[in-house]
Order: sequence, then structure tokens, then C-alpha cells
Amino acid sequence: MKASANHPHYRPTSITCACGNVIETFSTRGDFGVDICSNCHPFFTGKQKLVDTAGRIERFNRKYGRTSKTQD
Repeated sequence: MKASANHPHYRPTSITCACGNVIETFSTRGDFGVDICSNCHPFFTGKQKLVDTAGRIERFNRKYGRTSKTQD
């Protein structure tokens, strides 16, 4: 029997994370990279990444004209 034409080619694939972790699996897509994986994601590691919230708040206040002065 001839192989069916409606099934895609399923081949070994390497998924590379930005942290350097390489995951070997199978896919129809081929090799590709991701920004975050289970080795570096805060949900799985229990570590929270620091985010510059102070800079964001200052930028928001400048953009919308809010100041930290109290009104009389």
C-alpha cells in the first residue's frame, strides 16, 4: 500500500529557548526557538523576575500629566 498523502511528515525537532535550554521532540514544523520555557518560566521555577515598575509609573504620570502634589 502507498502512504496516504493527507498525513504530514512527522520528524525529530529541536526547540531552543533563549535561556539556552534545548528540548528534543517531534514536530511537523522543524527546528525553532522560543523566548521562555519551563526551565526559566517563573510559574515553574518559583522565582519572580524583577520588572522596572518605578520607571513605568513615572512614564505613566508624565504622559497623563499627573503629579505627586496634593491639592489644597
